[in-house]
Amino acid sequence: MAKKGKSRKNASKAAEKGAAVRVDNKLERIAAPLLAADGDASATGADADRPADARPDASPLGDTYFRGPVMLRGPMVPKDNTTGNLLADEQSTDWLHMDPWRVLRIQSEFVDGFGALAELGPAVSVFGSARTPRTDPAYKAARHMGKRIAKAGVAVITGGGPGIMEAANRGAALAGGKSVGLGIELPHEQGLNAWVNLGMTFRYFFVRKTMFLKYSSGVIVCPGGFGTLDEMFEVLTMVQTHKVAHMPVVLYDSGYWEGLFAWLSSTVREHGMISALDPQLVVMTDDPDEAVDVALGGIDAARRH
Repeated sequence: MAKKGKSRKNASKAAEKGAAVRVDNKLERIAAPLLAADGDASATGADADRPADARPDASPLGDTYFRGPVMLRGPMVPKDNTTGNLLADEQSTDWLHMDPWRVLRIQSEFVDGFGALAELGPAVSVFGSARTPRTDPAYKAARHMGKRIAKAGVAVITGGGPGIMEAANRGAALAGGKSVGLGIELPHEQGLNAWVNLGMTFRYFFVRKTMFLKYSSGVIVCPGGFGTLDEMFEVLTMVQTHKVAHMPVVLYDSGYWEGLFAWLSSTVREHGMISALDPQLVVMTDDPDEAVDVALGGIDAARRH
């Protein structure tokens, strides 16, 4: 009996020892790639006894290092590691002005813009010069257009600045409507005008223009300069190339716009640079009420359906 007990004890010890060896081997296999990912170039287990170029995953370029999804080899393998960099005492703030951080700022502007405007409802954008004085007939027309759009239960979106933008925001706000201003950081701008009741200022023009396109169902373009032309051609390009659904575009003050569109329809088209402009794509008018009716046309059609 004593011999049987002793042999059982020895067998149990041997089994425990074998299990421990198997666990150690398994942990070693799991730990090896983790150590390699942290910049540990040493090999473990069976691979430790092989020459580097004889291992199954060896590269003729040398050691392999992974930094997130990025793979680096040979001279590209860094001397530091991601965790070490995260915890390091960073004195320089140069990273604030580098592209990876800039991408995060751009992303945050999209998130903030979508969050602010997602529940806005139907809207019409009014573009025009920031330099238009309040005594100008175009200012009075833009104010009237903003009022009529708001009375129709539709939000007015502008660039948030003075001039034509202020006029449209003013008309919408005094009519009790949604008066949206999407401003841009510029050296000499004074910020959003006083008639904006929902506003946001952007660092990047392209993010701001995305908001105009995404949340507008119609556009009225009043006389303006480079900024107004940029916004107008952005809309026309997106509609003409079918990147967005059909969007009514109205050019207010035919005397101001006729020369430009005559040049597009003659010189530019004759050189084969553009196709014929869709006559339903752009409406030119001198009547503020007609401008509003055309801009609201797409919204009214959607409501009827």
